[in-house]
Order: sequence, then structure tokens, then C-alpha cells
Amino acid sequence: MTVFITGTAGFIGFHLAKLLLDQGHVVHGYDGMTDYYDVRLKRARHDLLRQYPQFTATEAMLEDDATLQAAVAAARPSAIVHLAAQAGVRYSIDHPRTYLDANIIGSFNVMEAARRQQVRHLLMASTSSVYGANTDMPYRETQKCDTQMSFYAATKKASESMAHAWAHIHGVPITLFRFFTVYGPWGRPDMAYFKFTRAILAGQPIDVYNHGDMWRDFTYVEDLVRAIALLVDAVPPQVAERANTQAVEGDSLSPVAPWRVVNIGNSDKVRLLDFIDAIEQCLGKPAIRNYVDMQPGDVPATWADASLLQRLTGYQPQTNLREGIQRFVDWYHAHYSPAQATV
Repeated sequence: MTVFITGTAGFIGFHLAKLLLDQGHVVHGYDGMTDYYDVRLKRARHDLLRQYPQFTATEAMLEDDATLQAAVAAARPSAIVHLAAQAGVRYSIDHPRTYLDANIIGSFNVMEAARRQQVRHLLMASTSSVYGANTDMPYRETQKCDTQMSFYAATKKASESMAHAWAHIHGVPITLFRFFTVYGPWGRPDMAYFKFTRAILAGQPIDVYNHGDMWRDFTYVEDLVRAIALLVDAVPPQVAERANTQAVEGDSLSPVAPWRVVNIGNSDKVRLLDFIDAIEQCLGKPAIRNYVDMQPGDVPATWADASLLQRLTGYQPQTNLREGIQRFVDWYHAHYSPAQATV
């Protein structure tokens, strides 16, 4: 199978591409190599992927529609997994236009490529942030979610709605997956666990938002990409083909389109303070904690009901928090020299 993945130099895209390559699939990557964080880390990820003979990549922006369409046409994929995006809740407060360009225009261009190439399945990344002000947890895919609290989340919810319309109009089977808090080796330097690790090793204080009264569904990245790989084969059926298919309990499948949304999480919540404790234990060094108020656009808790994912694919997470943090810490020590760790 040939899979076209956007964002292969990114955290999740890199891990998904590596998994599919290890499984023997052909992967064509697409990445803009933006400087939202250290491009050297992105290039290191791509360098590892280029060691596989069945991996090729195009470096260009999603907004460059002509280049994107040509790359997808040349790859002739069976499936497209759209992971490239402008991420970050806090960054979206000061740079909203960047999110419009990447997450709205870029996503439209990917959907158009899927239509032109008549791919078997288009899968697109969304986020648990779309649940916004909802307080009924664990979050279920069938919940109404119209109260996003960050511009990042708003652009992701907009792309979900655009994808539904596209699936309805053009019959392109589309699955949206809502990520929760993903962590692991090769992560983004702007993510909390990465910043905590760097600061603790440097003897610098860490900001603990909402005074530590925050809860997250921490999902280890290798578990997450395994779920995505399983979902590639869980194609939402066309409306006309459903007469002889058995309904899936709790399914978010649209009644008017081959479209569904699926949570990918551990179906468990972890307190932020316990997460920090695990990092301290794996580093063998305590953090200097600076307790601060919650930032605008953030939410105190997110927690998935991932039972739909399990029913569709049989997926079960395999990595506990302590094991996952230890793997990240081991990678961090191996990837960064002591001098770099203090930067």
C-alpha cells in the first residue's frame, strides 16, 4: 500500500511514517519545514526516514497547492493521512493568521487532492481541544462541541466541518481523529514534558499552570500511530452501502456522508502533578516548580472515551506513563549533549 502523509518531519508524522515503513508500506512524505521550532530536529527525523528505500518526500508548504497536487498525483496513494498543521494553543493567541493558512487553506488543498486522486481513505488529524468548554467527561465523539476556547481549536473544528461537507458532496471517505495529549521520543520542544525535562536538567524553574490542578489523557506516541495505522483500514462506508452492514455502538458515522470522527486516547486521566513526578523520577532530579494561573485558551481537563476506536479496530494502548516517560528521557539524553540540554 502507498500512503501519502503530510507532516512527516513532525513529531507524529515521523512516527507514523516509520511504523508504516517498518510494516513494508510505501510512504511519500510532505512537509513545509517551518521554523515554529528547531528545524534541525525536523531534518533529523526526515534523515532517519530517508534510510528506508520506500520513502520519498516533498518539502513544500500545504498552501502551495500546485506542488501539493503534483506530489499526490505522482505518488498515487491508496490513502492520505493529513497530519501537518500549525499546532499550539498558546501560539495561536498571538499568531492567528498562521492557523488560517495552514489549518484551513492547507487542509482544503489536501481534501481537493484526495478528491482528484479518488483515494480509498482520507484521514485527518483533529484535536481534543475542539471539545472546548464541555465539562462532561470522558469526551465522546457524539457530544456536541461548539464552544472552542482557542483559535487553534476553532480552526480544527472548522476543518472537521469542511471535511464533512466534502465527504457528502464528493463521496470521499474521511476519518477525523481527535488527539489528546501525545508524548514520547522525538517530541516537539514546545510541549510541556519536553520543556520540563530541559529545565529540570538545567536547574531552571518550570511553570505549572493552574497551580497543577490540570488533568490530561496522556497518549504515548507509538500507541497513537498504531491506532492511526489501524484506522486506515476502517473506511467509513458510503451511505448507499450501509443496508447490509451492522451498526457500531456509539459510532459517530454521519447519516449523510462517509465521514466519522474518532478519539485516540488512553481512556484515562492523569493529574499534571503526577506527570511531573514521573519526569522527576526518570531524571533522578526534582523540579523547581513555579505555580501560575491557567493561560487564556487552555482548559483544566481533557479525557477521552476511546471505546469507539476499540470497537472499530480492536486497539488497546500498550505503554504506561512511567514507561513512556522513561523512553522519552532516554531519547533526550541520547539526542542532546549535556551542553545542548541547557539551551
